[in-house]
Amino acid sequence: MIETAIAFLAGLLIGSFLNVCVYRLPRELSVVRPRSFCPQCEKTIAWYDNIPVLSYLFLGAKCRYCRARIPFRYPLVELATAAAFAVCVAALGPTLAAVKYAIFSAILITLIASDMEERILPDEFTLGGTALGLLLAIFVPLEPGWAFLLLPQALGTRWLSFAEAALAAGLSSGIIWLVGWLYQKLRHREGLGFGDVKMIAMIGAFLGLKAALATLIMASLFGSIAGLIYIFATRKDASTYELPFGSFLGLAALAIAMFGQVINGWYARMAGL
Repeated sequence: MIETAIAFLAGLLIGSFLNVCVYRLPRELSVVRPRSFCPQCEKTIAWYDNIPVLSYLFLGAKCRYCRARIPFRYPLVELATAAAFAVCVAALGPTLAAVKYAIFSAILITLIASDMEERILPDEFTLGGTALGLLLAIFVPLEPGWAFLLLPQALGTRWLSFAEAALAAGLSSGIIWLVGWLYQKLRHREGLGFGDVKMIAMIGAFLGLKAALATLIMASLFGSIAGLIYIFATRKDASTYELPFGSFLGLAALAIAMFGQVINGWYARMAGL
């Protein structure tokens, strides 16, 4: 389908910009100026060396000028974003729902990469993403939950969905904040960063309370397993190792969004044909 191909290409371009955000936002640099440059030699990167994925391959994963290695994160983020955009459009069609989940995927991919690389979850994507998730809940309603039961139906589906997103953001972030606070009181050291709290609020705003809680459970489970394996394999000190929990939150939320929402929408569309 032409729409899917266009979505894939758009994802490549957006993914290229997300790579800029991953590098610059943790360093408090502008994502607009200056133009893309090599972090090692600081030479400005020409447009023909900045084509998503292709330039990485043609350059042999090295800077044209200083031959410094280009991290594999660059094509990975571009391809992951392109694939997510293509799946959203293929599954949901050229609809506002596809736009919502494509945006959500882009935010998650950025946060996963940033947390994995810098152990930072930029507010531009956590808090900004929460605001965007609340806004989109008005136009792409969430599944009915507690807000639909507790608030008068006269408000209408759109505003009930907004209330559901706000409730999900508040409760899910409150739960993880409480867990982190208790851990700090008991162990006398920080267990969760506040970035994780803001990130789960964003996930709740986009997906609702049920999916946000499922994300927390899945991320905690796989994060613990992966963390233990990594500590054992590298012989890190378990008492000081900082697990990039935001990356596991992002991976879990991406899986739940894609397989629980987008792919299910695909099956529903196919069943209706």
